[in-house]
Amino acid sequence: MKTWLKPAQRLGKLPPYVFARLDELKLRAKEQGLDLIDLGMGNPDGPTPEPVIEAAIAALQNPKNHGYPPFEGTASFRRAITDWYKRRYNVQLDSEGEALPLIGSKEGLGHLAIAYIDPGDLVLVPSPAYPAHFRGPLLAGGEIYEMILSPENDWLIDLSAIPEEVAQRAKVMYFNYPANPTGAIAPREFFEEVVAFAKKYEIMLVHDLCYAELAFDGYTPTSLLEIEGGKDVGVEFHTLSKTYNMAGWRVGFVVGNRHIIQGLRTLKTNLDYGIFSAIQVAAETALQLPDKYLEAVCDRYKERRDFLIAGLGELGWDIPKTFATMYLWIPVPTGMTSADFALKVLESTGVVFTPGSAFGKGGEGYVRISLIADCDRLGEALSRLKQAGIRYNN
Repeated sequence: MKTWLKPAQRLGKLPPYVFARLDELKLRAKEQGLDLIDLGMGNPDGPTPEPVIEAAIAALQNPKNHGYPPFEGTASFRRAITDWYKRRYNVQLDSEGEALPLIGSKEGLGHLAIAYIDPGDLVLVPSPAYPAHFRGPLLAGGEIYEMILSPENDWLIDLSAIPEEVAQRAKVMYFNYPANPTGAIAPREFFEEVVAFAKKYEIMLVHDLCYAELAFDGYTPTSLLEIEGGKDVGVEFHTLSKTYNMAGWRVGFVVGNRHIIQGLRTLKTNLDYGIFSAIQVAAETALQLPDKYLEAVCDRYKERRDFLIAGLGELGWDIPKTFATMYLWIPVPTGMTSADFALKVLESTGVVFTPGSAFGKGGEGYVRISLIADCDRLGEALSRLKQAGIRYNN
């Protein structure tokens, strides 16, 4: 390749994005006539709520929404965000400086890394983790310290296992509970420990709360900002993609420490113009939907969780009941890597799982299954696994 066409070195540091690779394999399978049951990506299968669509249509018809939106988002959407936090978590936020709309939380997570991480800065990231948690820091030139999670510790970060010299050097720590991909949850005491740890070592906390509303069996997730001192050291990201079936709308937000948010806002003013105002109107409507909508969404995922856990149990898997998220995290049969197992399942059944290695080296040995199909379709997936002789053999 000619040197002037060579990409920047930062791109070379990125591992292959597994979802792009899965797309290639899925396309090849479709070309071969396979009826795919795609349980790979966390892409909700339901429609966006009708009131949200109606609000978007009305907003589209208003010419005032056709120009550039404010860099910091519309005042009404920011107020809807802070009102939502007050209602859900009893957390009081200033809509003028402690809330910032984003073009999806993935965009915000990546831009935050660029805004705050210099080449050589040490960043603490769980492994396994949502890829944006380590890819953003890599693009910024950061050095990643993978905090390897384990089932023996319920997939919680073990702060005591972080070497003292690593903690002293660390500038930022990403974490995510309820967690993608493991479905793990964290008790309030864990959040208190993380805040104390961050204060002791002067580490910025970045908490991804994107699955907070997908909670079951009476479990209520914790917000970092509920914890005393949490807002002093960190920010929290949220998305409307999962709860409100708005993945394609690309809308999320970050809340918390105003100084951290101001740095992210400064970067974004130089890179984008924010979310289309009509989408902000729709998102505002979503945040104001009655709780019965959230309950219906949770009931749907809970039903699928129970159905799939029972079906996998008949194939040898003993999967602990999850209390949040839209995922199951299951071990692969002995002697196979997560990528080999996912590929075998895809080629022999047309069912798509995501290999755990996509989420960091701590994810090897597992695959993630998304609960994004109804029980009839999940039943078909289980039937195909059985017919193909795919079982858990440990």
